[in-house]
Amino acid sequence: MTLVDAVSTISWRCSHTWRRASVNTLWCLAGCSIGDIGTILFFQLTGIPWPTLAIMALAITNGLLTSIALETVILSRQMRLSLAFRTACGMSLISMIAMEAAMNAVDVAIMGGARLTLWILPIMWLAGFLAPLPYNYWRLKALGKSCH
Repeated sequence: MTLVDAVSTISWRCSHTWRRASVNTLWCLAGCSIGDIGTILFFQLTGIPWPTLAIMALAITNGLLTSIALETVILSRQMRLSLAFRTACGMSLISMIAMEAAMNAVDVAIMGGARLTLWILPIMWLAGFLAPLPYNYWRLKALGKSCH
């Protein structure tokens, strides 16, 4: 079965799955935002003169790490901590990277670099939420896999 077949054979109209995918995506967005936005804010407040690309690369890395940490805490309520950590690490890296890339692309495109203002945050979060949502729905529907 090709990827096109896998995508086209599922129903994209299941409201239950869209709700579940949305909740999973919001948890991932919360975790990614802590590290990502925290990193950008740190560089903005301290004025450390790093290139935008370096700040964004570090922000994405920190976003991935904080998302894995949050997922580990959430999953540890359901399983042993070591298994929760392995599960969090094995979850959809594609989804997290899409989220991080979308958030940072919006920041650079609108702000011209690694800069935050209060009005840019909702736009970044919306992009970060929407970018991986169809993929997360597909993972739930086609593979039965979810983060939570």
